[in-house]
This record gives sequence, structure tokens and C-alpha cells, in this order.
Amino acid sequence: MMLLAALAACSSTVVRETSSGKSTAGAAKDGSTVKVKRGDTLYGIAFRNGLDFRDVARWNSIASPYTIYPGQTLRLYPSSGSRSTASSASTSKPAASATTGPKPASTPSKSAGSTATAAVSSNIRWRWPADGNIVGTYAAGDATRQGIDIAGSAGSPVRAAADGVVVYSGTGLVGYGELIIVKHNDQWLSAYGHNRKRLVAEGQTVKAGQQIAEMGRSGATRDMLHFEIRYNGKPVDPVGYLPKK
Repeated sequence: MMLLAALAACSSTVVRETSSGKSTAGAAKDGSTVKVKRGDTLYGIAFRNGLDFRDVARWNSIASPYTIYPGQTLRLYPSSGSRSTASSASTSKPAASATTGPKPASTPSKSAGSTATAAVSSNIRWRWPADGNIVGTYAAGDATRQGIDIAGSAGSPVRAAADGVVVYSGTGLVGYGELIIVKHNDQWLSAYGHNRKRLVAEGQTVKAGQQIAEMGRSGATRDMLHFEIRYNGKPVDPVGYLPKK
């Protein structure tokens, strides 16, 4: 499945494959498994497959801090009768009093096979991760547009969009180049791809606005930041959460 694309010729072609070698348009189906490779993390595997990391951990009886090992086979589906944490959490309406950040302007449409979740309120005060114009937009249900692409120049600062902990920093996710994933709480993650240089390590706490990388074109055809926000493992439109410029 193609993971991201910018507009016209500004984008790179990115393909994500399952353990069977076939591309998919949504979350993993019953029977799907993945073999852990050196450098993999539970967060990275869940992110790559559009799943909530808590679900993957529970389905495989992996306790916090979610240590996995090369050669280990992980199941990407629940056992019979198991309930998804993501499904349960996403059906719960967040309390209005807890919402301090911007809300999405509208609920994105959802088509068959979509990996996107309906717009939900966020209790996180998001900020723009980079300066520059948007050259690639998000589209619900389109596996090639799971986030936004922000144009810039090589070496420009890439900043954390909110306080959090770095749960992935590496190059193991095909098509994202030098990638950083930040966990903000159990529901919300943000991802920063195509960096020239990563400046933070896994397990490091970061603050909103802190520089975490240098913009680049690793895995892309131009210097830009690919930015995603995910709720319970599913992509949402970042523009609906970021403050208006």
C-alpha cells in the first residue's frame, strides 16, 4: 500500500507490504503476521500497519515497555472474542471539558477500506512542526495521503508538534526515510518523515516546539517534511488540529 504522496511531481512513491508480500489498503486482516526485524519496535510495526500499539501488544501478550526481538512473529489480529482497544476507545466521546486544543473543522468522509478515523476532539495543544507551504494534503480513505507534506529547504528545523516521548527514531519504515514518531498519550501519535538528520533518540522526552530533526529528502524527491497525526493508530487530517496560520 502506498503510504504517502505530495501533489503532482512533488511526491515520492511509497509502498507498504504485508508479511505475505501483498499491498493492502487498510488495517491488517485476520491471519496477518509480521516477523520482527532488527531495529523494529512495537510502535513502528503498529504504525506501519495502521493499528493501535496497545492492541498489537495485547494480541501478543507483550507487557510495557513493549520489548520485542528479531525473529519474533507478531500477530496483527485479535484472538477470537478479543476486543480492540482502539475500537473501544474511538467510540467513546472525549469529555468537552478536557479539550484545550483546536478541534477539526469537519468530519472527513470515510470510504470503503479507509484507514482514517472520524474527526475527534483532541486534548492536545498542537503546533506546526515546520515552516513552509503545504504541498501535499490529507485525504480520508486515500492510502497515498495519510498526512500532509510541508515544503522547505534542507536543514530547516523540524519541531515536535506537542509534548511527548519519542517511541521511534530510525529508517525501518519503507517510504518514510529518516522517521521520528512521538507518542503524546495512549491515543495520539505524531510522525515526522523524510528528515535529513534525526536529533532525538527513542525514549527521549520532547517539548512542543523543540527541534527534533533537520528537514531533508530521505525517501522523497524534494526537501520536505511529511507530517502525520494518528488517533488510536488511524490517520486524521493534521490541518484540522493545527492552529490556523
